[in-house]
Amino acid sequence: MAVTRIGIDATCWWNRRGFGRFTRGLLQALFQLPGEQQFVLFIDHPPPPEMQRDNIRIVQLMQRQPVTQAAVASGNRSPLDLWQCTRRVAAESLDVMFFPAVYSWFPVSLTLPTVVTLHDAIAERFPKLIFPGLRARLLWTLKVKLALWQAKRVMTVSLAAKSDIITVLGVAPNRIDVISEAASTHFRPIEEAHLRAHARTHCGLPEDGRYLIYVGGLAPHKNLSGLLRGFSLVLETGKYSDIFLILVGDPKGDGFHTNHSELENTVRADPRLRRQVYFTGFVPDEQLSALYSDGLAAVLPSFCEGFGLPAIEAMACGTPVLASNTGALPEVIGDAGLYFDPHDPEQIAATIRRVLDNPETLELLRQRALLRAQQFTWEKSAQATLQYLLQCARNG
Repeated sequence: MAVTRIGIDATCWWNRRGFGRFTRGLLQALFQLPGEQQFVLFIDHPPPPEMQRDNIRIVQLMQRQPVTQAAVASGNRSPLDLWQCTRRVAAESLDVMFFPAVYSWFPVSLTLPTVVTLHDAIAERFPKLIFPGLRARLLWTLKVKLALWQAKRVMTVSLAAKSDIITVLGVAPNRIDVISEAASTHFRPIEEAHLRAHARTHCGLPEDGRYLIYVGGLAPHKNLSGLLRGFSLVLETGKYSDIFLILVGDPKGDGFHTNHSELENTVRADPRLRRQVYFTGFVPDEQLSALYSDGLAAVLPSFCEGFGLPAIEAMACGTPVLASNTGALPEVIGDAGLYFDPHDPEQIAATIRRVLDNPETLELLRQRALLRAQQFTWEKSAQATLQYLLQCARNG
């Protein structure tokens, strides 16, 4: 039986944002599946141990700038770098080419079937919130249009994202395959007191304070301004002086648009927020699991999410989620969370107060969160992905 050679653009492996986590989680599970397929990985960093397997061939790309920097919203990939990628793929006699994220897409031969992952249509729905500059917006639009034009199949991560891609980008429904994301094995309930205490100390948190946690980018579409307004309303009564809000995310945006400075100014201008809101910066997964486990609830106030990976990671730690009632979040969280209108700070405040004032509700949501998270695994997603790739290779 002939071996199917599956090319994969794995340059996103080193990205610290959601699509990097998706790439690592999916590919690690994909590599472990049985079968006669060989994976040809195109990378621009030294290969990590997870890539050192008999069924993997590494093709090292010599790029002038790391793709994790050049392919982001504020980046600009060199035409020579793109041409080298195209040329190296052409030399490998592949049966199918897979892009786990459209961010790092590059053109390949029109005779090679490709599958490209478009995680959402947020940039198209909220262009000014994602790309404040016209040039970045135009380059993104061109890249997405070319990637979709060349792709045999399009992959996305939720039914909500699929609906947006159909409506906003005009992709035919029968060209789109949906797979779910999942939490990595790092994310589990952390019961050890010393691990929780270490995570608190690392972030400068009080030893005995209770807290809500947000994890993700600090971009405008994440609606952290709305969350801060809602949290300020919660604190107005003076009843919750022991409740804190932790905002976990790279203040520099990792190459993407961020309004971190505006958020900091909002916090500084409000005495209550100034005392009870913490910006932690980037937190590694080992400590993040402890922060989730020790928190009252995770809050995701985004105007839209294609999936909402932090929701699954929080639930895998037994942490309930308070989330926007838009995008994919209700689809992902199910009955393991509470929902609010992200445009209404009063609703955000009321939802937060509901969990603070009702321990029974909080405990019920904790139990549901663990059960819900178990329904999402990278193994199931990898199995579906492999079938899509093999089918695409067979059908040309």
